Amino acid sequence: MYLDGLDELDQKIIRLLIENARISYSDIGEETGISRVAVKARIQALEKRGVIEEYTTIINPQKISGAVSCYFEIETKPEYLAQVTDILYKNDTVSQIYRVTGRDRLHVHAVASSGDEMEYFLHNVIDTLPGIISCSCNMILSRIKDIKGLRL
Repeated sequence: MYLDGLDELDQKIIRLLIENARISYSDIGEETGISRVAVKARIQALEKRGVIEEYTTIINPQKISGAVSCYFEIETKPEYLAQVTDILYKNDTVSQIYRVTGRDRLHVHAVASSGDEMEYFLHNVIDTLPGIISCSCNMILSRIKDIKGLRL
């Protein structure tokens, strides 16, 4: 469904990379029936087209002692949306920013090393943002399901 724009071989390569992003070109070649060099060329072409954006390590902050993770729903006056987005984008505590439906709304995820650091972020960043109409904060207590990127 999501991969309809790709041929069958590229779809299989992507499925293998989703399962294990560290899989070797040789192992992909064995699974797909093409050479390691052909696998490398196909993956590089997918990267160049922007189909594959990055390879990453995902850290679960809740497994690190004291880490605090929160989601914020922020509504701004329209004329301040770009400025608020820029301030949040530049802040290292912020890990994700989404523009969501609703009037000038942002969905923001922040991860701090401690409750004290999150409180500092709240008082010195969130509370000082210009043009805020409303803001709610929800602390994440546990991760039940968290899928990164496209899953097939």
